[in-house]
Amino acid sequence: MKIAALLSGGVDSSVALAEINQSGDHDIEAFYLKIWLEDELAFLGNCPWEEDLKYAQAVCDQLDIPLKIIPLQKEYHDRVVSYTLDELKKGRTPSPDIMCNQRIKFGAFLDRIDPSYDLVCSGHYASVERMEGGCKLKRGVDPIKDQSYFLSHLSQDQLSRCIFPLGVYPKSEVRAKAKAYDLPTQDRPDSQGICFLGKIKYSDFVKFHLGEKQGSIIELESNKKIGTHKGFWYHTIGQRKGLGLSGGPWFVVDKDTENNIIYVSHEEAHKHQLKKQFLIQDIHWISGKPPSADKKLHCKLRHGPNTNSCTLEPVDQAMLVDIDPGDYGIAPGQFCVLYDEDQYCLGSGTIDKLL
Repeated sequence: MKIAALLSGGVDSSVALAEINQSGDHDIEAFYLKIWLEDELAFLGNCPWEEDLKYAQAVCDQLDIPLKIIPLQKEYHDRVVSYTLDELKKGRTPSPDIMCNQRIKFGAFLDRIDPSYDLVCSGHYASVERMEGGCKLKRGVDPIKDQSYFLSHLSQDQLSRCIFPLGVYPKSEVRAKAKAYDLPTQDRPDSQGICFLGKIKYSDFVKFHLGEKQGSIIELESNKKIGTHKGFWYHTIGQRKGLGLSGGPWFVVDKDTENNIIYVSHEEAHKHQLKKQFLIQDIHWISGKPPSADKKLHCKLRHGPNTNSCTLEPVDQAMLVDIDPGDYGIAPGQFCVLYDEDQYCLGSGTIDKLL
């Protein structure tokens, strides 16, 4: 079997490569995806791509697997970064890592490589179950590291070509395997943040593209101005840190993009602002069709271990989602990722409007 392995220079993708390498007589080639921000915005921070590539090459040298570099700067800009900036300008909360997986890692990359590769291996914490009638995306066994949220926009065709060796392991076991394989990446810390930024600060990325514009921070309940901010695009609904307000905690609860106003509520008032219903649109079902009405559904509104039980109801071209319990940080633009009984990822939709 011919396998293309995505290798980032981190411990997860390294262990995934080592696992697939020792699991059988496969024809494996590793690929490092070079993305646009690592060059163009290098002055904003300590960009890690040269160090990452060094580690990726060291892993491949140890495993005797060839490594190729695939430049995808233009594709990243056109398919992920532009989407992120457009959403921020609208005052919405983008999910660039979901788009990165769908449009780049399992999109542009698959278009670029030789079609003779049977599978693409990566270090995502999830599993693909192949059965008659198609593939299912299953949550990783480690509830904290589970990355099915970020894979929720993959199609059947994309998913059918994926293999995720780490989905059956907790993170601690992956670290132990890295040491057992004596991989050069075994002691590297986990990467944090958005896929295309590396070590560049998100606020610096936003400032470079959208700049700063002073606006008012207003308490929702009193309509009193209690501070200033540098642009509504730096803030998201539910945000608590980084507001620079005394006497907190304060939470961002709304935005007026036309007048560049951020509305906040103090913790006591915020406790009474639980939201339970919202509309999602542009819904993508991994199987190609919505679940049956008798399915017991759960959803994730952000990456992490927590899910909410929920119900769905069609409303015109959208879906009304009712979650239990509610959530304090629901924001337009976020993805609502849906699950069958908290195990299988069914797909996702973009939150459009809170009710």
